[in-house]
Amino acid sequence: MFSQSGKGSEAPTQPVRDTRVTPRSNGETSVISADLKVIGDLVSGGDIQIKGLVEGDVKSRTVTIGEGAQVKGSVSADTVHIAGAINGQVEAPTITIAKTAKVNGDIIHQTLSIEAGAQMEGHCRRLETRKAVDTASLSSLKPAANPAPAEAGKKAVSGS
Repeated sequence: MFSQSGKGSEAPTQPVRDTRVTPRSNGETSVISADLKVIGDLVSGGDIQIKGLVEGDVKSRTVTIGEGAQVKGSVSADTVHIAGAINGQVEAPTITIAKTAKVNGDIIHQTLSIEAGAQMEGHCRRLETRKAVDTASLSSLKPAANPAPAEAGKKAVSGS
């Protein structure tokens, strides 16, 4: 009843491809040239220089959006230099916006430099340092100095 027939009713097996990207840094800069259009996310452990069009999110150590380049998506890096156009959120400790830049989106930063003539529409918010965030979260966990009178008289009761 459950035996296999030799008629080839089984589909041939396909090799499984691993599509995960492991960011690596070999010291080279990855370049998206001016005549290249990328649709999808870019992830790198090193540096990315964009001269063309990217429709997707970009994550890297350093991202440079060159003059004439366009990014339609968010950018997250340690350092971001913008001379072209971006439509999306930019998050990095250090962000530099050149006079030729057109930014449409929120900027989250620790250090922000904007040259005169740059076009920007969005909110700027300072990125809190991890130490400041950790201190704030620890202070909210401290117990109250004087518990409420109703709480002070309660005893633990266990059911049996």
